Amino acid sequence: MPATVWKGYLSFGLVSFPIRLNAAARPETVHFHMLHKKDLSRVKEVFYCAAEDKPLDKDEIVKGYEYGKGDYVIVEPSDLEKIAPPTAKVMEILQFVKASEVDPLFFEKSYYVAPEGEVLKPYALLMEAMVETGQDAIAKVAMHGREHIVILRPMRDAIVLHTIYYKEELNEANKTTVDAGAFNKRELDLAKQLVHSLSATFEPEQYKDRYRENIERMIEQKREGRKVTAVKQPKAPRVVSLLDALKKSLEETKPANGAGKRARSSTGKKTQRKRSAA
Repeated sequence: MPATVWKGYLSFGLVSFPIRLNAAARPETVHFHMLHKKDLSRVKEVFYCAAEDKPLDKDEIVKGYEYGKGDYVIVEPSDLEKIAPPTAKVMEILQFVKASEVDPLFFEKSYYVAPEGEVLKPYALLMEAMVETGQDAIAKVAMHGREHIVILRPMRDAIVLHTIYYKEELNEANKTTVDAGAFNKRELDLAKQLVHSLSATFEPEQYKDRYRENIERMIEQKREGRKVTAVKQPKAPRVVSLLDALKKSLEETKPANGAGKRARSSTGKKTQRKRSAA
């Protein structure tokens, strides 16, 4: 069974049933250890007391919040348990919304919502109700030291939950705005042709992390005492004319998954039908 991230109840009006959350995704990276350069022995993290000039054991350490320069209030685990909101045990659905109303910019982490034990009927009922109404659920849940707003979405045969950012957590100041009218019709038409030529069904399995693959290959080469193969980097293209760049892009573009081929084939059939009709 996968590791449970949160366990409690999901409240849907007067209906309540037990659920658990399991991580739906996690980044795959190559992990490195910190080593002593001299003898390649593992380096350990040491908690150190600056005042007493000595290392500390874990049982000597407490959490503290600095409310003034050098002034701390100690926070014990029992203190955090006492002030945990009801959403630490019960995830309450607050409202339902159309999926298109929530900007993906708000999405943070993803989890699978699983029914706990043998209580399957209310889970299946909620999932089907959301599918048939085209609505997603907005709820609140407390975990990992904070209360999250979450969105629950029906995905084929399961419910998926995404934690979402609060409005004030979005960095609006970092957003760049541009003039949408800084191009002519010819440039827009060519850009649309380029979009259509690269259009295809999304197949996530075709995308790979080349950086991670390169790291793994580099490690294997060093392990075998071979020379590390450098990755050839492309030269930055020199764009003289936007129109010329779009034309050249269309000439060099390979259709994604045959999408362009299908589009051209479809266009050809339409042309043939028109001619036949004529």
